[in-house]
Amino acid sequence: MNNMEYTDKEYCLEIWGDWACFTRPELKVERVSYDVITPSAARAVFEAILFKRYAMRWQVTKIEVLNPIKWTTIRRNEVGAVVNSSMKPIYIDDGKTRQQKNSLLLQDVRYRIYAKLIFIPVKDRPKEAFAKHQPSNDENPMKYYQMFERRALQGQCFTQPYLGCREFAANWKYIDNTDYLEPPLFEDRDLGIMLYDMDFEGNAQKPDAMFYRARMKQGVIVVPSKDSEEVLR
Repeated sequence: MNNMEYTDKEYCLEIWGDWACFTRPELKVERVSYDVITPSAARAVFEAILFKRYAMRWQVTKIEVLNPIKWTTIRRNEVGAVVNSSMKPIYIDDGKTRQQKNSLLLQDVRYRIYAKLIFIPVKDRPKEAFAKHQPSNDENPMKYYQMFERRALQGQCFTQPYLGCREFAANWKYIDNTDYLEPPLFEDRDLGIMLYDMDFEGNAQKPDAMFYRARMKQGVIVVPSKDSEEVLR
């Protein structure tokens, strides 16, 4: 199979879990989830299986909602401080450190997420990409396509995928053939302005948030490309 046959290939993963929280950035005191998974959270699942900085990136194209949208509220203990090398250790029993907060979570979620692997040619990579090693002579898109397919088929991942928060681990499986899948949720819903992703290209240290108007039609959310006018910066 040649490179051209793979260039526009769309990969599919099915993910599910008991709990999920795709936190709305405008609500920071109490965690409140969006109605469905965000494109950035979907991208992170693909990256947990394969990600090579500077050499590739994932473009989420579509999200299918399989289970009805259900909510639940829990109260959690959260740490109200961040550790760095110059600080003393954090003690959870300290009343100022431990904070109880309400969280509005999603319950019993299941999605099919679709994405394309975007290969970044060597000539288009920044100088810092070559600081540690020079790309080999076999650097080409097929190399990364095959790496992802091999890892996904074997159920391998570099980190445990999660559903918005790291404590909500995601179960996942690779869908190699999408011809005979169960239909998504039979529902239309305007999900409003939703977080699209963070823009690391402008300032990697302080990336800007990007948003888009998300609409679910018959359980399907079409995700625009990063360069689309639909993406709000």
